Parts: sequence; structure tokens; C-alpha cells
Amino acid sequence: MSHDNARMPVIYLPHGGGPWPFVDLGSFVEPKEVQSLSEYLRGLVASLPRRPSALVVVSAHWEASVPTVMTSPRPPIFYDYYGFPPESYQITWPAPGNPALAARVRQLLDAAGIPSAEDGARGFDHGTFIPLKLTFPEADVPTIQLSLQEGLDPERHIAIGRALAPLRDEGVLLVGSGMSYHNMRGFRQAQGKADSEVFDAWLQKAAVSEPGERDTALSRWSAAPVARRVHPREEHLLPLMVMAGAAGTDRGRVTYSDTFGGVRISAVQFGA
Repeated sequence: MSHDNARMPVIYLPHGGGPWPFVDLGSFVEPKEVQSLSEYLRGLVASLPRRPSALVVVSAHWEASVPTVMTSPRPPIFYDYYGFPPESYQITWPAPGNPALAARVRQLLDAAGIPSAEDGARGFDHGTFIPLKLTFPEADVPTIQLSLQEGLDPERHIAIGRALAPLRDEGVLLVGSGMSYHNMRGFRQAQGKADSEVFDAWLQKAAVSEPGERDTALSRWSAAPVARRVHPREEHLLPLMVMAGAAGTDRGRVTYSDTFGGVRISAVQFGA
């Protein structure tokens, strides 16, 4: 990594299912799928122009009435999954929080006319601590989460991303953590696989298109082919909208595409 003054990219990544890389999920995920997604997540830092000073993560697993930031200097782990082996609830990722960054996020949202709130008790959910335990195993980069906004309006989330764009010039890496396919009934099913391929082709085309066209397409995502079969509820897609907003005029590129649980999922990076 080099270019100390380079603008940080923004990344939409798949966080997989539950504690997937750290416990055996049996037949749900094949070993080659675990290896592929793990290698992508472990290689993210090397793809950046420099090591980030901090992380702001928008996870699919936190919604609030207004965009809400965690403010704890030592965020706990929020084990927001269930039905997994006991060791799943011993996984740690003790990254420090960053109250000053949380205040900066609120300042930027306020300047854009977007009401916000803060939460001093919220911990890292599995949309954060599971993938980032692979990307930043030493847990040494200050990290905060920002919630989605209830109602899940795509244009609203694009606007939230636009408000956060200045953080990219301050050494902060913005991460949208979700899944480009999220229909729990479709994993490891022939129909789910077929649907995921159709939707992913649309998503890849939309994500790499000219920024104006991209944002329009993403704001109208539910009109895409098989959209509601792939996302019966769109909380796992909305982090992409925030990242697209933060991307501004930067074009996107697909940096990962493979199967997980038998369905096609992809990651998108905007900027360097």
C-alpha cells in the first residue's frame, strides 16, 4: 500500500451466513465456497491505497428510526444469530470504537439535513465482526457502525452515503456489509441459484454503470428481474445504496463474484 493522501474507496461486501468461517455449517456451505469468500475478505487490505485510519460499517443487521451511530469506545460483541454451536458465541473481535468519528458522522448527516442519533450500548453485530475478523484479524483499526434507516427507502440511503463521502478524504474506509442475494428459502435450491444468477447479472451491470445511471438503477432496484424473489426484504441490499452514494462520481467494479450456499453473490468496490 502507498499513496498516503489517496482517497479511500468504498466497498460493498458479502458477510456470508452467521459465523460461517469459524464453525462448521455442514452442507449449507461447501468448503470451496468458504475458501473463496475467505480469501476475498483476507485480501481486502492489500487492495486499498493505504491502511485506513478507521472504519464506518453499515450492516444489514441494524435498523433504526433514523441513522444511528455506535459511540462506545469499547464496543461489545452482539451475537445476533441463533441455533449455532456453542463456540459460535465465543468469537471475539475487540476492535476499539471511535466516539470522535461517530460525532463526525453525525455532523456530516446534520449538514445534509438528515436527522441522526447515537447508541452508546450497541455492539458489533455479525455483519461487522464476522467478515472483518478475516480482513482485520488483529482488530486494531477503530471501527463504528451506522444503522440503516427504517422504511428502507433506497434513495434515502443513497443520500446518506453522499453525506458521508468526505470521510473518504479523511482516511476512513466505508464498508457496506450485506448480501447481494438474501432469500433464506432459496439457498442450496435450484430456483434460488437460477434467480441469483439473473439478479446478479443485473446488479453487476447497474453497479459498474455511469454514476448517474447507477444511482437511478439502484433506487429502482425492485423493478429488476426476479428482484423480490432474491430480496423478499431488502435490508441486505441497502448497504450497497449507501456505498453508491458515497462513491459520488467514482465508477464501481465487481471485485468478487462466486457462490455461497449455492447461490451467486458479489462484492463491489467504488474508487481506487
